[in-house]
Amino acid sequence: MAGRAVSAVPLRVEACELPGEPLPFAEAVRRPFAPFAVGQAWGGRWGTTWFHLTGEVPPEWAGAEVVARIHLGGSGSPGFSAEGLIWSADGRPLQGLHHHHRTFRIEGAGPVDLYVEAAANPAPPWGLADWPLLTPDYGGPRLYRLVQAELATVDPPGDVPELAGGAGVIAVGHAHIDSAWLWPARETRRKCARTFANQLRLMSRYPEHRFTCSQAIHYQWMKDGYPSLYAQIRERVRQGRWEPVGGMWVEPDTNIPSGESLVRQILYGKRFFATELGVESHVLWIPDVFGYSAALPQIASQAGLRLLVTQKMSWNDTNRFPHTTFWWEGHDGSRVLAHFPPADTYNGTFTAEEVQAGAGPRLYPFGYGDGGGGPTAEMLEQARRTPGLRIGTAEEFLAEVGGAGLPTWVGELHFEYHRGTLTTHADVKLANRRGEEALRAAEMWAVAAGIDRRAGLSEAWKGLLFQQFHDILPGSGIHWVYEDAAQAHAEVLATAQAVAREAMDGIAAGRGPGVVFNAASHDRTEVVEVGGQLMVVSAPACGWAPLATKPAPPPVEVGPDWMQNDQLRVRWDDDGLLVSVWNRVAGREVLVPGSRGNVFHLFEDRPERWDAWNIDRASLASFEELTSLDAVEVVESNPLRCAVRFVRRFGGSRIEQRMVLAAGSRRLEFHTRVDWRERHRLLKVAFEVAVRSPRATYEIQHGHIERPAVANTSWEEAQYEVCGHRWADLSESGYGVALLNDCKYGHDIRGSRMRLSLLRGPGFPDPTADEGLHRFAYALLPHRGDLRDVIEA
Repeated sequence: MAGRAVSAVPLRVEACELPGEPLPFAEAVRRPFAPFAVGQAWGGRWGTTWFHLTGEVPPEWAGAEVVARIHLGGSGSPGFSAEGLIWSADGRPLQGLHHHHRTFRIEGAGPVDLYVEAAANPAPPWGLADWPLLTPDYGGPRLYRLVQAELATVDPPGDVPELAGGAGVIAVGHAHIDSAWLWPARETRRKCARTFANQLRLMSRYPEHRFTCSQAIHYQWMKDGYPSLYAQIRERVRQGRWEPVGGMWVEPDTNIPSGESLVRQILYGKRFFATELGVESHVLWIPDVFGYSAALPQIASQAGLRLLVTQKMSWNDTNRFPHTTFWWEGHDGSRVLAHFPPADTYNGTFTAEEVQAGAGPRLYPFGYGDGGGGPTAEMLEQARRTPGLRIGTAEEFLAEVGGAGLPTWVGELHFEYHRGTLTTHADVKLANRRGEEALRAAEMWAVAAGIDRRAGLSEAWKGLLFQQFHDILPGSGIHWVYEDAAQAHAEVLATAQAVAREAMDGIAAGRGPGVVFNAASHDRTEVVEVGGQLMVVSAPACGWAPLATKPAPPPVEVGPDWMQNDQLRVRWDDDGLLVSVWNRVAGREVLVPGSRGNVFHLFEDRPERWDAWNIDRASLASFEELTSLDAVEVVESNPLRCAVRFVRRFGGSRIEQRMVLAAGSRRLEFHTRVDWRERHRLLKVAFEVAVRSPRATYEIQHGHIERPAVANTSWEEAQYEVCGHRWADLSESGYGVALLNDCKYGHDIRGSRMRLSLLRGPGFPDPTADEGLHRFAYALLPHRGDLRDVIEA
């Protein structure tokens, strides 16, 4: 902590501006530097400027506390402006810089020779309904001015007021760093280095300081790019002063990833912590994700994670969550302790209000996040002057809090906010689903074929897991984030498909003219296309069988406004909308009489806040039904499969859909191609089904969950948009209807109406979110009321 400056002398400044991707220290400092003046502008958007600062501590300052005062410019919230990293002349990262971290202590007298790697990260244009792309503009307008570069002596720190109300508080130093959000991952690496350098430097001055840090990939980045920092981190971990928490590769979204993905997040996170750092975390640290799956207690507890720490539930827009510390019980009965720090922040700054919030044992995470540098000396001085408060770790809190007498919350922790993250950026959600499916299949076939491709598949898994970070997969990052994601997902898919092909070729070798593979966990008999010809084939669960034609079911037939097989008879009207889906086996109508099915609902979608994140209640109050039909034609008429093509136009967009019915199939499929050109609109598809039930069922990780299909209470009403994976179902005794999908997650089921959310068009933080061509499929599935019929559909 530095006090008021007494004497000051300027530092000599030279600068070298480097457009493009950041360069390593050794390469950057070999570039030519030119004189640079305080007050001069620097930094095109996302560019890097290296400053060389030299000077000498005057002899008469001997014995005084001397600091370098360096202000790169920028203001506003910590972590959202100009940032820098101070390097020694021999290439050691020393300390991060930000407008909240502007002083650097000089040790000893004599010459001063420092380099500063300064990043011209643009400040977010908060308040704009439609953001700019925020892509690099290295040669564009300079964003910042160098405000200060000097050596100074400083007075001892002034008095820090004593705070009351610290009894029972374990304060944990922390810096929440989003792995990508309003910046690309390449910049997160540098944010980590700046922040970690700060905390290592503080530890040398404050022996009580502890730092809690999650996300194994951040440590991997330090190992790869900042080995001297990584060596220091490992030593502080050994001493018990640096606490790795979370046990996950990143802090992922927990609604959308598959169960296998959540398991892999923990597998690779805990494996890294164990092998590299020699520790096992028992704390699931995910303070900023947008809802918590009912599958998490089972997954976490079986992995040895005993405490969930989060804060986001305090953002609920309808109901106040009733507990601070409690037992959380998942859908299989597994339990973990959960704690929501009552200070209501994971970026505490030691205000009296924060420290005094709550009662009893409680955690207080403090420190500037997202590149703001983490805890400061001022915060640690304040901690010393807060009676009853002590600096500690999350593991210490877990040991002290116990669990006796605590309340229990059963089921998911549904977040009553950020409901739009289930739909925004449909491209990244589709790519994630395809990657999960491909990696599972590749591993299964590789094991079956007896080939070892674990190394390549592990790297592919890590690539996929990174893209599940809670501001990537939910669709809430800037445009650059999704350019990177598209490339990463393509690489994951290519790796998985190459391994699967190699393995299947090996299995098929010597087994005759052809082999059918089935990666599903149930036996399948389906109509497929082989060499341009349709045929019926079968294969066992997670297995294969020789390619052989099976007896054909009764044929499919199609007419000008009808289509049928032995399971369903379907009729549509002049608008191309379903007016009947007759279940021939059950002898009952699937749709509510007088209603129309497969109706697209188009909503105005302008949330009051957090555009990419939210779908407001008011947005769903009214909608336009898209009934205009440009074209309808039968495009396939085969005894094994029939298809009808419908084309619709609206606004600047176009929907082309193939409604498909195969022989013997209980599924009425809708293969959809949308050229989406809408801004601030939401597209759903709706079916009114002739089923009555107060509860609907949705697939989640490793199982399913029931949610209300009515809105009698505020808790039920707040679930007006919820998460489901591959299916959502509405069933009564002995009969039900499910809505299946191949890449969607947002649903709403109220009364007899089942809707699937398809596309959005938010304007911030990515003004092109969802714009362009989309391909996806969904299906309507009447069934006898047994969920196994849905799971095995």
